[in-house]
Order: sequence, then structure tokens, then C-alpha cells
Amino acid sequence: MKHPQTHSLRPRPAEKARPVMAGRRRPVVWPVLLAALVAAGSARATETERVGMSPFGPNDEIGMLNKVTPESVFKVLRRISSGRTYDLSVEFYVGMPSYYFLGQPRFQTWNVHTPQGTIVDDPNGLGKEKNSHVTYSGTAFSMYAHTGTHIDALSHFGLQGEIYNGFKADEQLGDRGWRKGGVEKFPPIIARGVLIDVARYKGVDVLPESYGITVADLQGALRQQNVALEDGDVVMVRTGRMQWFKDNEKYMHNTPGLTRESASFLADAGAIVIGVDNISTDVWPAQESRNWIPVHSAMLSQRGVPIMQNVNLEQLAADRVHQFAWFGAPLRLRGADGSPMRPVAIPIR
Repeated sequence: MKHPQTHSLRPRPAEKARPVMAGRRRPVVWPVLLAALVAAGSARATETERVGMSPFGPNDEIGMLNKVTPESVFKVLRRISSGRTYDLSVEFYVGMPSYYFLGQPRFQTWNVHTPQGTIVDDPNGLGKEKNSHVTYSGTAFSMYAHTGTHIDALSHFGLQGEIYNGFKADEQLGDRGWRKGGVEKFPPIIARGVLIDVARYKGVDVLPESYGITVADLQGALRQQNVALEDGDVVMVRTGRMQWFKDNEKYMHNTPGLTRESASFLADAGAIVIGVDNISTDVWPAQESRNWIPVHSAMLSQRGVPIMQNVNLEQLAADRVHQFAWFGAPLRLRGADGSPMRPVAIPIR
């Protein structure tokens, strides 16, 4: 089965072109692929790849989010130039695209109380007349912490049994979650946000399957947008794949994404959060044989940079808003390794 439309990339002279897939490939079978990637790892690699230690001290649990200060918040708020707000989140609904490949639960919702059910069951013992007068609805839901628009805590991925700043799983992970590195430690995040529209830079609606975004791509898009990265930025990278969000099969498999090198370029430039508009920050399948998810493990466990997925960047891109005040805060889920978010962007001067 072919995609409704395909595009060819227009590479800059300095970079090598990647072929565009003419049709859809069979989705990767995750368990088989993961086993193959793990088997491909060498003992030497696992001995040398270690977690990073925080420059903010031995007790630090939030990494680069320490750069969010009252001074940095006030600095970006003073630059707000419009009352226009951009909602960067997706809707949560039964059947939405989400990770399930390794047994993760999918989003589910159900009614705990309904107007008619309350009349029939009379759970409050008030009788039909009163329950008919005041209608009562109550909903419950369950989901994996990394569903929809969400942020990863630094405990989400580690190396050699440790997470960022050397906290050991066998000492800090209990039946009720992480005692160190849980997402509840994250502060509200208010910072300058930057959109890097790689899809527009490459001249396509959506980057091709399994396209690894290069450092040259990021640099070229920033030049095209006339934007320079600053220390303390929240950086959002657009592949265009959010346009496929309601088509699970197209959206979830063989995603374009960042490579270790391109993510490190953003971290080196001072990014405190890196977000993407697809289901995996990493290009998938991974381009490294020794690490099946290198961007996740490098940013979270080595650099202390939280990452986000499923960020809706379409309206920002359509309006060519490349700099903005970025507002977001995870739920304070004690010990959790991630949380849904509803980030908002407001244009700045």
C-alpha cells in the first residue's frame, strides 16, 4: 500500500541525499528488532557508555531544568508580543496512537457514573427524584505515562542500571516508583521556545520514513528561519508527521527523528528540553548497532535533558512562528518516569 503522496528531499550540497521510500514498508516487529539490537552490542561498548553526573550537584534530579530561574522566566515574559496562544498538545481518545509494542497499556476511558445509572443504582441513597434533578457524570481513565503529548523524566532511560547523576535502580526504584528522578520533581517550565522546521527546510510535507535528521539539517533550518539558539531554550523539531496523527499505521512506524549527533548539537547549544512532533524522538529503527535508543539514553541519562514526543507543531509551522514563550508543566506523578503535558506557546519579539 502506498502513501497518498511521496516527496523527494532536496539536499543541500554539503549533505548526502537519502532515498525516499516509494511505498510503505512492513512495520518493524519491535520484540524481534530489540533482541537483535541488544545482541549486536559489544561488551566494550557497555563498559564505556555511562550515565552523566550533574553539574548542579550530587542530589540533582532535574538536570538542565535547573536553568529555569525567576530571572530567565521574567526575561522571556517581557518579550511576549501577542495575546495569541498556540496549544501544542494532542487529544487523548480511545484508539489514539501510542506505544504498545512492548506490552504498554493503551489509553482507555470509562464511565464511573452516568445520569441514568445514578437514577437506577442510587449510589448516594437520595432516591430517584433527587438523582433525576441533579445529573451526575464521572469518568475514569488509564494509560501509559508516555501517551500523547508528554515529557520524559530523567529516570525513563538509564545505562548500566543507573539513571542520570548516578542514582542506582536497585537502590532508588521501588514498587511505588522512583525515589530519585521522578517527574514530580520537574518545575513548571517557562522559557524561550524555538521551532526548527526541518520538513519545511527540506521542501517536503513530511520527512520520509526512518530519515535521520542531521546536524546540517538543523543548522540549515535555523539559518533559513534567521534564528539562533540560546542557552536555556526549549527546542521543538518538526518532521511534519503530526499531520498523520489520526492514522495510526502511518504515524507510529519507522519514524524520522533525531540522531545522537543532532540531539547532542541541540544539547551543546543549551537546549533544556527537546521535543518532536512524532512518537519517538529517535529515528527508528535506530542507526546504531550498540544502542537501540541512543537519543533517549544520551539525552536523559547522560546530558540531563528531558525530551518530549507527540508535540503538535502544525499551527506554529503554518504561521511561521519560530520563537515564542513556551509554557508547560507535567503532572506531579510521584515516582513516575514521565507525564502527559499540555504545553502552550505565545509569540515573542
